[in-house]
Order: sequence, then structure tokens, then C-alpha cells
Amino acid sequence: MSRHSRLLPLLPCAMVCAALLTTVGFRIMAADPSPSKPLVHNVYFSLKDPTPANIAALNAACHKYLDGHDGLICFGAGPLVEELNRPVNQRDFHIALCTVFKDKAAHDQYQAHPRHLQFIAENKETWASVRVFDSWGK
Repeated sequence: MSRHSRLLPLLPCAMVCAALLTTVGFRIMAADPSPSKPLVHNVYFSLKDPTPANIAALNAACHKYLDGHDGLICFGAGPLVEELNRPVNQRDFHIALCTVFKDKAAHDQYQAHPRHLQFIAENKETWASVRVFDSWGK
């Protein structure tokens, strides 16, 4: 079997990859060049003392202080879903917060807002760790 005939079965895969790369390239070139794009702000809180009452209290504080800010287009906060215990599930947190801001300026305003700062001041002593993952949305 020649080297070229061994590569023949890979041709459809190569064509799909080339088409995807071409499509992605065109989408990037056609994307809006303005800096105004959504900012996704995910935070995972682990508590020092993760009793059900402490988990519920932090969840309530997230809803009280972190929802309803200007420029917030999506909000969610809640405890770990105990039933989902697959190998791919991260389980080293107690409360997850997911916020999406209309742009970086709205996120930056939120970070300095008195309600956000009050949330931190009232709850930081209960945290064993806080992990923040910020990414661009579309």
C-alpha cells in the first residue's frame, strides 16, 4: 500500500478541519472590532465551615448584594449540585456565582460598587478559598 493510499481515509477529516478553520477565520475577521463585548465573571467559593446553614447564608448574601447591578445581563448563584458527581465535575466548592456584564466597564463598576464591597466585608472571613474565572462572552 502506497503512502498516499494510506492517507486517503484521512482526507474527509482534513477537509472538515480546513472548512472549520476557514469559517472561524472569516468570523474573526468579520467580528465587531469594538471593545464592547460581554464579560463573564464566574466565582467559586469554598467555605471554612460548610454547614448547610453557612452555605445557605452565603447563597442568600450573593443574591442580596450581587444581583441587580447596572450592566448585569445575567445572574446566577447557588450551591453545588450534589447529585452530579461524574469524573468531569469539579466538586471543591460550595457556592458558584455566574454573572455576565454587558462590557468590561460595567464589570469594573460592579467591582467598586458599595454593595459588592459590603458583600466581601461581611463574608470574606467565612471563605477558605475564592476562585475567579473571567472570560469574554459573545
